[in-house]
Amino acid sequence: MYQNWSAMETFIVHTENKAQANAIKAVLKASNITFEKTTEKPYNSEFVKKIQKSDQEYKAGQFKTIKTEDLWK
Repeated sequence: MYQNWSAMETFIVHTENKAQANAIKAVLKASNITFEKTTEKPYNSEFVKKIQKSDQEYKAGQFKTIKTEDLWK
């Protein structure tokens, strides 16, 4: 059987609950599509918390602007 490798794609699906996950698995199995599941998170949770905190601070106006010419002073 010939496989068209140029048509291969990877999809990342974010389900919100077990029912959604089961529905996606059922569709993939019924369509004879191979898939793999991972519980690995792409970022450290502490890092994500720091980024979220920084984003909130920025939105609240808690940031400092530095001119480019003053950057290395």
